[in-house]
Amino acid sequence: MGTELLRAEDLYVSAEDREILHGVSLRIGRGETHVIMGPNGAGKSTLAGALMGDPSYEVTGGRIFFEGEELQDLSASERARRGLFLSFQNPVEVPGISLENFIRSALEQRTGKKIRIWEFRKQVRKVLETLQMDQSYAERDLNVGFSGGEKKKAEILQMLLLGPALAILDETDSGLDVDAVRTVSQGIREFQKDKSASLLVITHNAAILNSLEVDAVHILADGRIVASGGRELIPAVEEEGFARFEDPQREEAGA
Repeated sequence: MGTELLRAEDLYVSAEDREILHGVSLRIGRGETHVIMGPNGAGKSTLAGALMGDPSYEVTGGRIFFEGEELQDLSASERARRGLFLSFQNPVEVPGISLENFIRSALEQRTGKKIRIWEFRKQVRKVLETLQMDQSYAERDLNVGFSGGEKKKAEILQMLLLGPALAILDETDSGLDVDAVRTVSQGIREFQKDKSASLLVITHNAAILNSLEVDAVHILADGRIVASGGRELIPAVEEEGFARFEDPQREEAGA
């Protein structure tokens, strides 16, 4: 295991007065790729939002540490400046700012340094080619008029250019066709080339994982991590579904 980057201890998280996560613990080392799998409604997006500091979610118990620093009192923007990144299931449209300018502004805020425009544009062009996106996308308003697949590719573009210490990909493959999944996977593999960077891939579909290096897989069901292991859990989910991993304590309680 790599040097610890992120640690969540016994997290309890609520939204709209309903408890969704019930004592989730997770440790991610530097340079590692972890996967959270689980059925719809298991609490996967809640976990992502809580780690990122989304105010829609209230952490009612437990603690989150990133690079040894407790995050509880930090806003989402402050967490982003420290190297956390979250890609959304449904990226929002932001009229009035181009994709390129949005990323450049975010990078300047994170690093505290002025970015040289021409050098940055060369980087943007290179990553656009990797993601098989037309160069014109850099000049378009952020996500405005983008298809679902284009929005997800734009999220991966941001990840590659911002270079976070930990990228959380929340259902990045949701709604994508086979070709788009392949392209997005290629972008994720590019990110994995930085052996100091870590990934938390959240999904209920194994297709996007087929070509990725994976260090650990966790099954989340009913707001709890009910199984953890290696890559061998992925084909187990594909073959048998999530029912195999239902929490036996929950079943006993309902008996």
